Amino acid sequence: MNDIATSTTRSAAEAQREIAEEFAYFNEWSERYQYLIDLGKQLPPFPDEYRTDAWRVHGCQSMVWLVPSGDASKMHFAAASDSAIVSGLIALVLRVYSDRPAAEIVATEPDFIQAIGLAKHLSPTRSNGLAAMLAKLKAYAAAAASKA
Repeated sequence: MNDIATSTTRSAAEAQREIAEEFAYFNEWSERYQYLIDLGKQLPPFPDEYRTDAWRVHGCQSMVWLVPSGDASKMHFAAASDSAIVSGLIALVLRVYSDRPAAEIVATEPDFIQAIGLAKHLSPTRSNGLAAMLAKLKAYAAAAASKA
C-alpha cells in the first residue's frame, strides 16, 4: 500500500483509483475504519504554530487545520486533526489533492468518497466536516489559480 505522505501518483484520478483498490481489500467497515486510523497516523508532523483559528476549517466537529503553500502550478497542503478517523480522512484528501496544479484541484471531484463507501458510513457531522475541508481546500486552489 502507498505511503500517504509521499505519494508519487501522477494524477488525482489515479490517486482516487488506488484508494478505491486499497479499500476493496477490506470486507468489514471496522477494518476500513482501522485502516483510516492507520493512514492518519502516517501524516507528517504538523507544526503547532499552525494550530490557530486562522488555519482552522470551520464546519468540522473535530478540530481540523489546513494550511496551503505553493502556487497555481503546484499547491501543497498540510493538515491535521485531533480525531483519529478525521486524520485518516485528511490523509486521503491530501493524497488526492496535495502537490497538484490548482486547476486540477478545482476540477477534481472527490469520487473516492462514494467509491469506498464513505458516503454511507460516515456520521452526518463527519460528512459535513469532510465537505467543509474539501470546500476550503478548493477555495485555496481557486484563489491561487485566479492569481496565475
